[in-house]
Amino acid sequence: MSLSKTLVNVDSETVSKTFYDAVIVGTGVAGAIVAKELSQQGKRVLILEATIQKDFTLEGFQSYVETFYSAVEKNPNSPYPANANVQSPTDYKDYFIEQGPMPLSGSYTRVLGGTTMHWEAKTPRMLPEDFKLYSNYGQGLDWPIEYKELEPYYRKAEYEMGVCGDVDEQKRLGLEFPDDYVFPMEKLPPSYLDQKVIEKVNGTTVELYGQTHTLNFSTFPQARNGVPNPKYDHGNRFVADGVTSVHPVQYGERCQGNANCVPICPVQAKYDARRTLAKAFETGRVHVLYQAVAYRVEYDRENGRVTAIHYKRYENPNSSEYTTGTAKGTLFVLATNAVENARLLLGSDLPNTSGMIGRHLMDHPFTLAWALMPEVTGTMRGPLVTSGIGTFRKGDFRQKQSAFAVDIHNDGWGWATGSPKGEVEDAVDNKHKYGQELRQTLISRISRQLLLAFMCELLPEYSNRVTIDPRYKDKLGNYRPVISFNLPDYSRRTLAYTRKVSRVIFERLGAQDYTNYDPKDPAYFEFEGEGYVYKGGNHFSGTHIMGATPSKSVVDSDLRCWDHKNLFLVGAGSMPTIGSSNTTLTIAALSFRLAEQMLKELNSQNLQASHLQASHLQVSNLQAK
Repeated sequence: MSLSKTLVNVDSETVSKTFYDAVIVGTGVAGAIVAKELSQQGKRVLILEATIQKDFTLEGFQSYVETFYSAVEKNPNSPYPANANVQSPTDYKDYFIEQGPMPLSGSYTRVLGGTTMHWEAKTPRMLPEDFKLYSNYGQGLDWPIEYKELEPYYRKAEYEMGVCGDVDEQKRLGLEFPDDYVFPMEKLPPSYLDQKVIEKVNGTTVELYGQTHTLNFSTFPQARNGVPNPKYDHGNRFVADGVTSVHPVQYGERCQGNANCVPICPVQAKYDARRTLAKAFETGRVHVLYQAVAYRVEYDRENGRVTAIHYKRYENPNSSEYTTGTAKGTLFVLATNAVENARLLLGSDLPNTSGMIGRHLMDHPFTLAWALMPEVTGTMRGPLVTSGIGTFRKGDFRQKQSAFAVDIHNDGWGWATGSPKGEVEDAVDNKHKYGQELRQTLISRISRQLLLAFMCELLPEYSNRVTIDPRYKDKLGNYRPVISFNLPDYSRRTLAYTRKVSRVIFERLGAQDYTNYDPKDPAYFEFEGEGYVYKGGNHFSGTHIMGATPSKSVVDSDLRCWDHKNLFLVGAGSMPTIGSSNTTLTIAALSFRLAEQMLKELNSQNLQASHLQASHLQVSNLQAK
């Protein structure tokens, strides 16, 4: 069966005549999981998707790969056609209205499958202490739930995504797992570059606030196909499903070590939300309305419940002409991302008791450091990242500066300098190399490149926010995000410290340090007399944080809006803190937890309706007698 036939795409007329159990905005990992969980339990679901329809065939995916190969600029969205009606900060540099004082940077993808279409696919869990940052260190905020409450849903997410990794390595970093638990797939082995770095650096010590820290390496859990672990689920070997189950040769092959995982894996070894969507669509209970851009959430002020989501449906990506429509249901889920959810909420002029919609905007700022290894180390072999340092993910130093994690990049200096394009230009234009000499120059240079990426925690700052302004709208007349963003000293101090760590590592390796931060870069800043540049991590979070009271948060621990009892906000926007782990696995775990709560509510309402119907029938029978 072709998956393209299971896409139950509908028109606006059908949507207007149907009352759904749940209406979901967005097809990223959060929306996909909720749609799958609800539809597999018999619920009728509508998904509003802002972009054009794309089938799940190999030919459909291959068109993305070919677009990427032919693109001059290899940015995160280069495989996906730009759509002026559905803008993103990558394709349209002016989509964000940056009000500073620092740029938010980063990007996301507005296509079927969301940003999992260009993500790196690292899936570390948050540490238990990350959920109690304020209680433990007097910084940031606490979550209204603890790690142990989310742990079962982490396991569900790891199954859904087919995570590969080593539980023992993760335990040494401070994570907790049930006895005998293993990841669905065995860890990806460290790349040759990783091995050469670990050989010289592992066990090196550095000082931080008078304490000695040892640099220890581990592999990263990843949502990509490796070798199924024979010990998983007491011997029930994990089998990848969704897209991968249709044509095992064509869909979801084992990782082949391509270094262009961001933006696209040419063999589909990397998980993306289409796999989960495929399972949702196969139920026959999911309707998808494409080219439908949600622009207003309608609510009833008297009962505090959302009654509909209004959308604009354009017929052609090259035209701004559109018609409007309305989607109605029992429960509503906003599952776009932290920026887009906030923009839609603010544009709908909803009650905002806490005043926090759009506030506490977070991301993971990265500092990069790059050097040339003294010998060929196989750069460009292996997935983007296989190993790194988790030493600084926890510790008492978090009272004064943020946690951070270190990646060894297998793709050379691309993120830092634009290599290999810049290397080719330098070799040809400046060094006048050609033919065999040019080839050897590039091999010698590129295959020795080492890039270290330091992913730093950012606090939920009240003043970092998304707002809207009627002066700034897109082609459909919808608000564009207005961004206010800055880095607190708590994070700047860490970004500066990572440069000291990189120098220690390069010295141990005998690597030639080429790190250079351009003062003209918009993300350049100075701290204690030295200049640095940060990169956005694309992990936009906050903006509708969860909490224990409606006066200090937007949603409760079930991701339900305090002000709207049938509106749920999913994604990293509900996370009060983000620690030093990539956010996608936690988003997925929270989505499974939410879906469970939504099913309880829908089943309870159905039960109440059945009881009411039976009661009315009994009364009618008595009257008839």
